[in-house]
Amino acid sequence: MTFSQHVRRAAFAALAGGTLVAGTLTACSGGQEAASDGGSATAGTVNWWSWTPDNDLAGREIAAFNEEYPDIEVVYKKVPIDNYAALLRPALASDDGPDVFTVNASGSFSGTTFAPYALDLTEGTKKLLGEDWQSKVSPIGVKAFTVKGRLVASQWAKVGAGNMWINQEAFDQYGVKVPTNLAEWQQACDTFRANGLGCFREGMGGTSGFVIDTLHSIMDSYQPGLWSDLLAGKAKWTDAGVVQSLQILQDLTTSGILDEGATGIQQYPDVNNDFLTGKVPMVQMGTWYQQYASVASLTAALEGAGVPADTKKITIMPIPFPDVAGKGNPSTLFTDPDAGQAVNAKSKVRNAAETFALWLGNTENGQQVVANNLDEFPTLNGVDVQFEKATLVNPAVQEPALKDLTTQLASATEARSYGIGAQLSAAIVQACQQVTSGKKPADVVDAVQAAAATGE
Repeated sequence: MTFSQHVRRAAFAALAGGTLVAGTLTACSGGQEAASDGGSATAGTVNWWSWTPDNDLAGREIAAFNEEYPDIEVVYKKVPIDNYAALLRPALASDDGPDVFTVNASGSFSGTTFAPYALDLTEGTKKLLGEDWQSKVSPIGVKAFTVKGRLVASQWAKVGAGNMWINQEAFDQYGVKVPTNLAEWQQACDTFRANGLGCFREGMGGTSGFVIDTLHSIMDSYQPGLWSDLLAGKAKWTDAGVVQSLQILQDLTTSGILDEGATGIQQYPDVNNDFLTGKVPMVQMGTWYQQYASVASLTAALEGAGVPADTKKITIMPIPFPDVAGKGNPSTLFTDPDAGQAVNAKSKVRNAAETFALWLGNTENGQQVVANNLDEFPTLNGVDVQFEKATLVNPAVQEPALKDLTTQLASATEARSYGIGAQLSAAIVQACQQVTSGKKPADVVDAVQAAAATGE
């Protein structure tokens, strides 16, 4: 064990003691003392629930953690994103819920929504990073996961969205140009469909809000800044810019750019599997999708999709969202703290759980393995992706593109989902489903504005 590992263990042992003094939840008596005091900070079995990352990536993070904390067993349970909030709430209300649970910045399973179940991690974070801890991590993550003065989750990673991904081999095989505007996108889709492929596939089924990214990108093409104004209350969802953006989304459907059946499928696993197995050449996913540029993650995804082991691995490449409004506005990324790790305040092993949650988001070793997984971007200052350690499918073309994507994300200023409450999120998704099914955009925006007015 290195000296730095000894220091980290000592710090976590100290923060466990501090938590006992400041935040013991139930009285200690007799045989219940071990359960009520949160247990050891360096030993125990910690159950971690989340919708992200994929199992293979979580395995790498846990393995790196166990190099420093071999006596803490972390058991990961990946829960489908559409069912996550519904399954998490009753689990946390019981005495047998997860010890660590992931929350996002806003929406139905945000840090705010699940704050009542979460341990305050402020003191533990201070002991690990110092009194100036807020200057060492992403400021928007601090804001997103601080609820009524309590740090209810340790920010773990950030993502960006607003870009698209293409199957480079499919574009090369059929001589298709990467589309930069609506006409080029239409031409590309005509070519792919003539050769038996889909084109742009989107999953709008269920309640997950991936289609919100598409509407956001369309709106940035039509009227930059409108999205931020809507979330800030400076514009209304009934405004002409919103109606026209929804009209463009509908036009993508009627023109044949968007594949049929969007409202009947989900982004995961349906669209994900179709893209990675070569059935469709184009999807809108955010920066988290770069993980499938790596051989290891793409192999695991193909195995999960149940395809033959010798299925050809595609070269995925990020591209800007096309200028669908024809106004010449550049495509930009928008970003959020994607997730944070919360600790169940009722956990019998909450000290070990806190050790894991804080290690993953607030130590260089923890954040480095997160970064190198290529799934998320680190939120701890000074940690960057080590692309030389990633075995890419096609490094000559993918590495420069991924480095450029990293640069774009670093300069992104507009929020992705932060500020969108659960009701507003559901209303936007429903509006998108309705217009792609043929309803007039002007007939759906009143419901979105009503949801926005609730502030929830």
